[in-house]
Amino acid sequence: MVLEAYEAILNSYRPKLIPLEANLTAAVFSFMKIFPAEFCIRMAREQGWINSQSLIVETSSGNMALGLALICKLTGLQLTIVSDYACDGFLKRRMEDLGTRVEIVSGPAAQGGYQRARLDRLGEICAETPGHFWVNQYDNPGNPGAYSFLATQLVESMGHVDCLVATVGSGGSACGTAGYLREIFPEMQTIGVDTFGSVLFGQPDRPRKLRGLGNSVLPKNLDHRIFDEVHWVNAAEAYTATRLLHRETSLFCGGTSGAAWMVARHYARKNPKARVVCLFPDDGYRYTETIYNDEYLWKENLWLSELTAAPREVTHPLDGGPSWSFLRWNRRSYAEGAKSSISAAV
Repeated sequence: MVLEAYEAILNSYRPKLIPLEANLTAAVFSFMKIFPAEFCIRMAREQGWINSQSLIVETSSGNMALGLALICKLTGLQLTIVSDYACDGFLKRRMEDLGTRVEIVSGPAAQGGYQRARLDRLGEICAETPGHFWVNQYDNPGNPGAYSFLATQLVESMGHVDCLVATVGSGGSACGTAGYLREIFPEMQTIGVDTFGSVLFGQPDRPRKLRGLGNSVLPKNLDHRIFDEVHWVNAAEAYTATRLLHRETSLFCGGTSGAAWMVARHYARKNPKARVVCLFPDDGYRYTETIYNDEYLWKENLWLSELTAAPREVTHPLDGGPSWSFLRWNRRSYAEGAKSSISAAV
């Protein structure tokens, strides 16, 4: 593919900055994960870690997998993805149409859930395949490194950012964007949005209905010292917020965007002089049969008549739940922030 076409395709995925309220701006991506996928592959080429014959491998429940499928198709590289039940039939077919081999694990591991099961299968593939390159989105510094362009775009457009609100999964977009912005605005508040049953900020690992944020393992890309607050939301709250976001703004987004919006809107209204930015990672087309399907929400007990008005403050992670809760993390390390919860769990 000619360079001009490649760059034009990447540019078509760049986010739009949309002012939702007087002091709240959303960075709206049609598909965010193409950027860390592209950056990680480009960095691997520049470092000489891959060549045209290399097999690229990764584990992902959806969006990073599709991002790599797009980039590998555009650059002529072979790709194998290990995923789980969250990879719906349409997504799997789309990746396979792009030339990706997709493996679906049959069930969760006894500890670490589906992410551990995917990592175990990925390890087997790596052992069988000389000349492979594992992207490793959780630990690859190219993941957060990909977001310098977004920080630049925000500064050039807004001039100043007082608070960034982002969902947290691999740690890439939240820590990458906040890290670059903090070089310019050291006092900027960073709010991470997680979900119950995720280990990222000290809760015990449990099954989670809300996907696209949270994790069953601790990624190296997650810099806990970035965060001033951590908010936990459940699936029903995130999905209700996503539907409300669509009704109020016409923005057709996924559940991670709804979760980020409900937290960012609350913060912006409490701090009317602050310039607040929230990240909307992807569109809603993968969720037409779930988030945007009333029958599904009723069946899964995820229907709320109204959105939770405000979060409940807690003093350590184990106190969070079952509905929207937040903790003043205060830029602590994981050990500092989760120490009391780990002791209590043991």
